[in-house]
Amino acid sequence: LIQDLEKELGFPVLHRNGPRIIPTEQGLAFFAQAELFLSGLRTISEGARKIAVDAARPIEVASVPALAASILPSALALLESASLPSHIHVKSTASENVVQAVLARTSDIGIASLPLDNSGLVVHWIGESPCVAVVSNDDELAKHRVVTPEDLQGRRLIVSANPYRLRMRINQTLEKHGVQPGGIIDSNATYVSLAMARSGLGIAVVESATIFGLPVTDVTAIPLSFSIPFHWGVITASGRPMGQTITALIEAIETSSKALPGFVK
Repeated sequence: LIQDLEKELGFPVLHRNGPRIIPTEQGLAFFAQAELFLSGLRTISEGARKIAVDAARPIEVASVPALAASILPSALALLESASLPSHIHVKSTASENVVQAVLARTSDIGIASLPLDNSGLVVHWIGESPCVAVVSNDDELAKHRVVTPEDLQGRRLIVSANPYRLRMRINQTLEKHGVQPGGIIDSNATYVSLAMARSGLGIAVVESATIFGLPVTDVTAIPLSFSIPFHWGVITASGRPMGQTITALIEAIETSSKALPGFVK
């Protein structure tokens, strides 16, 4: 079966070396895509049973981790319990996977960081909140009211790993202000960056949503004297009808977002 799959795909998914079998790089990439779609297929039988008894269909939400842990819980809490289905699926994943899940219609709503550029999407609204600097409480910067570009000079910075989204804006801003970091640690999740900062490994330059939704002890979040905006959009698939619950959830996400410091719609 694997050999038939490789023939159809046009590339090997496994390295075979006697008794040792390990996935190829292409195989791992294919697995990530297959897992994304299969996770949606697993809910089909459940959805069919609910349709058969005229029950409310589960809500499928895909979101970047920062917003899945901050504005989404409070948005769901705003909805009346009577209007929510008995089952809600929340997938916390990278922005690219959020987009793919919405396009594949395995998710009803997506919350993805920008940029977004796909003709198959409807962007209902775009939000912005400022990035902040986060340091351990015993760092000398913890006493500062704001962090300036000069404060970052020569310091190790902890930043987002994705070069096409928030990291791109961070790099552009540092270059604009002539900041030369003393080193870089990058991660694909803000809570990992916060843990690194708490251990005194450097200054985390992160979006403020995660620390708002999941406060971390022993760290101090400090406003930046310059602007690095974090942008995200609430998306659905183009041409897909939305019921009252989906529409209400989109509005609730906006209401919850207004609690974020410095939020701008």
